[in-house]
Order: sequence, then C-alpha cells, then structure tokens
Amino acid sequence: MGTENCRDCESTAEAVERLERIYEYLDGALSRDDINDVQDHLSDCPECASDYDLECLIRSVVKRSCTEQAPETLKLTIIQRISQIKVEARH
Repeated sequence: MGTENCRDCESTAEAVERLERIYEYLDGALSRDDINDVQDHLSDCPECASDYDLECLIRSVVKRSCTEQAPETLKLTIIQRISQIKVEARH
C-alpha cells in the first residue's frame, strides 16, 4: 500500500492495518459501519483502491484455478511415472 498520497496511511503500521482491513472487507468479516468506513476510504485513496483491485484480481485467479481440473492425459502420465519409479526402486 502506498503511503505518499494516502491521508490515512501515513506510516507503515497504518498501511499494514489498512491492508488487513481490505482483507477483512473482502472476506465479509466487518460490521456494517466498518464496511462503510472501508468503502469511503477506498473511494478517497487511489493507493488503497489499487491494493483492493489487486487483491480482487488475485482472489479471482486463485478461485478460477481451484476449479480447473487437470487433463486426463496429465493424470495418466503422472500415474505411469509413479509406477515406473516404484518399479525402479524395487531393483
């Protein structure tokens, strides 16, 4: 989180706290008042808004990656390689 232009993030500790609040906001772990505070801050602070956007992107990619399945050919290749290693280990 950048600190040059952020009126609420003047120190590293405050910046870290704001980033933690962004995580809590995204996780749905804040009260209605806290949600409003975070939303107000994000609308006023380009640095924190940028961090928020990046975190949203990261979460989207991770979520998409977790639902993708490995191709069947990859699974077969891995199983064959494990079998080959087991045979070689016995000798």
